[in-house]
Amino acid sequence: MSSNNGTPRKPKALAAGSRLGVFAPASPAESVEMIAGLAELKRHGFQVVANQDTKAEGYFAGPPLERANSFLGTLNSEQVDGLVALRGGYGSNYLLEFELEKSLANLKSVIGFSDLTTLQIFLWQRCNWITFYGPMVVGGLNAGPGARKGYDENSFLQAVGRTEGGWKLRLKGEPVLAGQSMGRVLGGCMTLLEATIGTPWELDTRDSILVLEDRAMRPYQVDRVLMHLKQAGKLEGVRGFVLGDFPESDPAVAGAPTVKEVCARILRPLGVPIVFGAPIGHTMRPMLTIPLGIKARLDADGEGKLEFLESAVVA
Repeated sequence: MSSNNGTPRKPKALAAGSRLGVFAPASPAESVEMIAGLAELKRHGFQVVANQDTKAEGYFAGPPLERANSFLGTLNSEQVDGLVALRGGYGSNYLLEFELEKSLANLKSVIGFSDLTTLQIFLWQRCNWITFYGPMVVGGLNAGPGARKGYDENSFLQAVGRTEGGWKLRLKGEPVLAGQSMGRVLGGCMTLLEATIGTPWELDTRDSILVLEDRAMRPYQVDRVLMHLKQAGKLEGVRGFVLGDFPESDPAVAGAPTVKEVCARILRPLGVPIVFGAPIGHTMRPMLTIPLGIKARLDADGEGKLEFLESAVVA
């Protein structure tokens, strides 16, 4: 495992007028949904650079090399200030076959969730990059602000645009174990985080406030992932947990343990603050945007709150 011991590298802040490049590292998207998401970015005053050179190949947005070159081309373009993913799905892991770190010339915001977790963890572990766990063109932005399956407008703009620390994010969840702690916010989609174990970019979770979320998982499947993380040492030294609301994850049998109960049984003995039910990543509620890689204070009382102790971006 490569341990990240360097100083976090922060991208340039994004604001009205910034040029956002859209890239598709995983699966393709419907054009109607894409148009809606691009229109939402433009509503905020962003200039949008959409690279649609690749042709869909099965459940991928294009062949692996083309997707990698599209990502690197967008990232290293002087005409782009930040990147937002088209959508997740599956396939970002293929990009890591091409030794990306040798070609990352420019540090820029990378925004997305779900399958993007693979790329975000890689950029953190190998390059110390701050990234953003938030909406994608077809994955929040297309539904609009405050809408079902949409996104939380305020946290999105604060995360990518605020150059001072001290801003607070209401997590809109509930406590599993109340209390306060400080740590570096890391994590993402639980099954994608688990999939880094054994790779050179395996996530170092020590001293973190660990974000874990997913969708369409039976409680026993969440149990299995958490036990794997525990047995792999990934829960040791974690300072606190922010858990998603795990939609479409009801027990298969009435009266069986819920996802929340599974999380409580496995994580409560760690004795650190835990918030469950935050609308992050896969959620039917307006999705919060969370910077990954910066220090924060977790308050697990009430609905939960993250206070970011530093900015995620620079002027």
